[in-house]
Amino acid sequence: MTAPVRSSPTVGSETTRRTEILDTAARLFASSGLRTSLKEIADACGILPGSLYHHFESKEALIVELVERFNADLDDLARQATAALKKDDGGDPSERILSLGTAIADCAVRNRAALLLTVYDPPSGAGEQLVNATQHSPAKIDKALADTFKAARKAGYIRNGLDLDVLSDRLCQVLLHISLGVFQGVRGADELPAIRCRAILNGIAVNPPADAVLDRSKAFDAAQRTIDEWEKTDEEEDERLPMLRAVARAEFGRRGYEATTVRDIAAAAGLSTGSVYRLIGSKDELLSSIMRKFEEKGRSAWSTVLKSDSTVVERLDALMWVNINAVERFSDEYKVQLAWIRESPPDTTSLGPSFTARLRDLKALLAEGVRTGELQIEGPSADIRAWSLFELLWMPENIVRQLTPRGALTLARETTLRGAATRA
Repeated sequence: MTAPVRSSPTVGSETTRRTEILDTAARLFASSGLRTSLKEIADACGILPGSLYHHFESKEALIVELVERFNADLDDLARQATAALKKDDGGDPSERILSLGTAIADCAVRNRAALLLTVYDPPSGAGEQLVNATQHSPAKIDKALADTFKAARKAGYIRNGLDLDVLSDRLCQVLLHISLGVFQGVRGADELPAIRCRAILNGIAVNPPADAVLDRSKAFDAAQRTIDEWEKTDEEEDERLPMLRAVARAEFGRRGYEATTVRDIAAAAGLSTGSVYRLIGSKDELLSSIMRKFEEKGRSAWSTVLKSDSTVVERLDALMWVNINAVERFSDEYKVQLAWIRESPPDTTSLGPSFTARLRDLKALLAEGVRTGELQIEGPSADIRAWSLFELLWMPENIVRQLTPRGALTLARETTLRGAATRA
């Protein structure tokens, strides 16, 4: 496949205009999603679409450059962090971690549009150059963060027994995802990087129980019973429907919803297109059915855990177990949901009532934990505190796959609940 040819930047006004177009596109993609057209970008720049094509051959060529700029920014941060470590100035290890963490989050916010492409798989039909750009690994910034943790451990600040490479991967993703949140521009949102860093470093549980105690809690038992129920199907359904949903989930996750046709689903399921239409009605109805089942199962698990007769810390631990299993069990549903976020940036409305309800439940649970003295949580408002912790209750899919769900739970407990730093 021939890579898109981009116009070579020239000096003076040509370079300035090219940068202006990139900055404008980044702002529009970040605020309106990747459905933003080149005409809309040209209008925002005050130029004709034809003039924009003088600088960029296509929308994809423009996106490629945004992604490459983001990758270069992250690599530059990694170089700066590595250089700072080599100086070994004996600075405060916690401040060094916070400083690098905040810089990573700020970089993600500046490059939100590009992050939407690099966090998730590239859109179906993406060209070779875009695929290559989005698959650029953040290995350098991960290593710089891991090296920063290693220096902190050497100084006695980070506990032994933690895999610092995995820890840096987790924290890096937590910080990058700040730019995907629904609270951009809200008072206190600028404090999110430090809040999340300190939560992972210090833990949020004042007196975290041992794993054996958490495993025996009523909340954990309720979570496990609900997770076990996920595999069951509705008896009144046509027996072909669960199979069809499973096939469609995989196709939507692999191709993207827009690019997947009913014919594709039928072929993968070994059914005729007519049979699929008779079973589901339409592609939209099939997607709605899949996501409805997904939301119902998640909502049921959260509700069961929250109603259990357990401490706040035990319920938070059980919610982490629910979420880890959801990441493993419903990876295709997450891909569909995240692809939608990429096309239309999220707010609390577009993410649906289930998200709003869970955030509300978490806010109430955190308030209860502070009242009972079980939790120590920073944040200028209840909303910011809930949003800070909401991300920390999840575990990235690559880590769940690498460690297994049980290993991922151990990591969650050792960071979110207990904290990676040595306790006084």
